[in-house]
Amino acid sequence: MSSKRKIVTPTDAEDAEINRGIEADPDARELSAEEMRRMRPLRETLAERVGATAADALLKRRGRPPADITKEAISLRCDRDLVEAFRSTGDGWQTRINDALREYATSHHML
Repeated sequence: MSSKRKIVTPTDAEDAEINRGIEADPDARELSAEEMRRMRPLRETLAERVGATAADALLKRRGRPPADITKEAISLRCDRDLVEAFRSTGDGWQTRINDALREYATSHHML
């Protein structure tokens, strides 16, 4: 059995029901051609709204790095409470440890 998700498109009746629900929602409306033309990607507008530093933090890619950025896998023994503190922050905790080490190394002129 394939592990790929099967895409199921709605029937005409289901599609009509969905559209009726959209039309009944007072908060949903069609955008005009002018509104669509004026739209810009969030990456272009976020810095104007929240400032460059906050925008960079919000748009920073987390998780596995792109293939052209290599990292070295190491084995490191740390205090249990330290590891649990980072783990408790959720997904991306190992990246946050990497960021903390980088900040330390930079502030101590090691990099």
